[in-house]
Amino acid sequence: MTKAPTVAAVTVQLGRPVGSNGPETRRRIITAAMRCVAEKGYSQASIREIAREAQMTSGSLYHYFKNKSELLKATVEEIEAIALPRLRAAGQRGADVIERLESVLDESDRLMHEYPYLATFERALRAESAAYLRRGDPDRVGFQALRDIIVGIVDDASERGELAADSDPAGTVDAIYALTRGLTEQATNLPPDAYHAALRSAKQLIRGALFSPQLKPIRRQRN
Repeated sequence: MTKAPTVAAVTVQLGRPVGSNGPETRRRIITAAMRCVAEKGYSQASIREIAREAQMTSGSLYHYFKNKSELLKATVEEIEAIALPRLRAAGQRGADVIERLESVLDESDRLMHEYPYLATFERALRAESAAYLRRGDPDRVGFQALRDIIVGIVDDASERGELAADSDPAGTVDAIYALTRGLTEQATNLPPDAYHAALRSAKQLIRGALFSPQLKPIRRQRN
């Protein structure tokens, strides 16, 4: 006569897959989600596709995340847990506002090199941002914390008199944030050599050294 399964056996069948390492498997799923969303877009990256990329079944994946929305949120949180401490630390390095901003740009470049799907994932997330906002987490869309880092650098520069007298702090933040986001976007489109040329030019622009010092401003004649 066949013995009925024990309570312990039933519990194992209903819980996490046998032999799996919880944290390691969770990280593998998140990495797979980042890659699938980066390559296919959020809408087209199905749980089945993500599970296949993570080398597991869809059923096993659901033991870790109940739906794709929860998995997306966990992926963003994982990226922020990795990237934001490094960007914040970079924003504190340097003797002045220019060196601190350059440090943030360099650290962002290193992150994109270490995590090749980061920039493309972020772009795919921005394309989904309207729907993501409706799900009630607006501060996470577009990695808002990066803007907060720039705000802190510009505020410190303003207090120390490092901004030009006619510079508007809010406008300065907007301009630098647009520059950093634009570089991230270019990282998904340009070959590495072209991207790094753009990065060097961006740092020259911040330093005021992109154009010849012999250029003089054109004065408009009044009628």
